[in-house]
Amino acid sequence: MAYQPPGFFQRLRLLVIAFSAVVGLALLADAMLTRVDAAHVGIRVKLAGSTRGVQDIPVVTGWVFYNPLTEQIIAFPTSVQNVVWTASPHEGRSADESITFSSEEGVNVNSDIGLSFHIEPSLAPHLYLRFRQPDLLVLADGYVRNAVREAFNDVASRMAVQDIYGAKKGKLIADVGAKLREVLGKDGFIIDQITINGALRLPENVAQAINRAMEATQNAIQAENRVRQVRAEAEQAVAEAHGAAEAARQRAEGEADAVLIRARADARANEIIRLSTTGAVLQYRAVERWDGKLPTYQGSDKLPLLTFDLGRASVNDADREKKLEELLAEDKARDKSVPAPPPSSAPPAPETPAPASSQ
Repeated sequence: MAYQPPGFFQRLRLLVIAFSAVVGLALLADAMLTRVDAAHVGIRVKLAGSTRGVQDIPVVTGWVFYNPLTEQIIAFPTSVQNVVWTASPHEGRSADESITFSSEEGVNVNSDIGLSFHIEPSLAPHLYLRFRQPDLLVLADGYVRNAVREAFNDVASRMAVQDIYGAKKGKLIADVGAKLREVLGKDGFIIDQITINGALRLPENVAQAINRAMEATQNAIQAENRVRQVRAEAEQAVAEAHGAAEAARQRAEGEADAVLIRARADARANEIIRLSTTGAVLQYRAVERWDGKLPTYQGSDKLPLLTFDLGRASVNDADREKKLEELLAEDKARDKSVPAPPPSSAPPAPETPAPASSQ
């Protein structure tokens, strides 16, 4: 028989079959393809076969092919999670989720706690296998919160309530964080930060006692500082008095030294004058100052003669000149470092006149 081309209905049937196959393949591809978003890892779970269970190696971010009949892909977040357990109904949940722990004296301390953490991606399959819970906030409100409460109780039980309420609160937080990293780290939890939000809440009588003790401590510190200030002021006054006394003593010594030096200089000058003055000079000075009038002498017609005892007015000429040269040489040696005084305007000393001949 000769070939007969297919009819219209036969061609239509072929088109429907082809379209159905394409749609089926698209639906099957959609069912076998999923996407793991950023800040997540995929956990592959085998639902059948000898290898059923959670696979140890997480699936990286991106498009993932899997068999929906035998496998399941669960997205697990690895970004930082922030939770707050507080007594305030306006933050977190409306219920009181604050944490209470006890000091070594057995005093209950209540506080609002904040926690930031994330998951180590390589340990995400282990964490899911243990808790079967991909929602980290659910894990935080259960398992993680219990671990935080136990850590606070363990650390605070070895601390005095006054230390917890006072200067060692930072140590309490640091020790609790170290313990949580030890306990939760093996499950893949990485603790980024733990905080005590706001003030610690203590029983009223305990808070008042601690406040009174802290006030007394502050007053003692202020009193001690005041004692130090008074002591410093007293020491400063004593130092100033010593300084004034020392200055007065040095000033008196300086004045006494100046008087002594001046007296020595005067004595030296007088000695130089004495050695440089001869009997002839004394006679010349007397004659020079005589006004030409003879003194009146009653009871005799003789006039007094103006004479000097040259033996008493002068020493041996050789000894006198030797001593004078020694004094002048000492003055010259001492005055080498002192600028020379300006030339004197006084008239030169007269030469020694020759002795007058007797009439």
